[in-house]
Amino acid sequence: MIVEYEEKYLENLRDLLVELEEYILEIDRDHLDRIHPDYREKMALYDLDELEKNEGKCFLAIDEGKVVGLIMGVLRSYEEQDYLDYTCPKSGIITELIISKNSRRKALGKQLMAKMEEYFLQKDCEYVLVDVFAYNNKAIKFYEHGGYHTRMQTMIKKIVEGEEANEENIDCRR
Repeated sequence: MIVEYEEKYLENLRDLLVELEEYILEIDRDHLDRIHPDYREKMALYDLDELEKNEGKCFLAIDEGKVVGLIMGVLRSYEEQDYLDYTCPKSGIITELIISKNSRRKALGKQLMAKMEEYFLQKDCEYVLVDVFAYNNKAIKFYEHGGYHTRMQTMIKKIVEGEEANEENIDCRR
């Protein structure tokens, strides 16, 4: 069953966010992520505040009376500079999608995505954006299976003092 978030589910939301961050820590080959001591307490409140500010929604997957998944999404806000190089159709952004480890393979992620896409359609969005951690191959396959494709990529390199850039491999165009 998919329901809209209510405050009574705050602790469940916190649990799921921590579970996701712990998973990201496991697969982070760059070792840049961490779980700050205040993460559990503050991250959910931060996410909920973003929903409030950006016409967002949070939907929960409930299985056998227990919250086992969530999706959060917001409407994308545009700044003046965005209109200089984009046609800027209205779009939604998936900010979080988490299915508890023991509840995967039940199509709950698919149901949550459908619910969020339905919300975005009601808000006249033409596109949905989602950032996926590059090392999260399972999530990448999930989104690709749902019709999503890569439009932009973020590249990262750890820099060390004394290391020089290889100029023949540098191309600064977007």
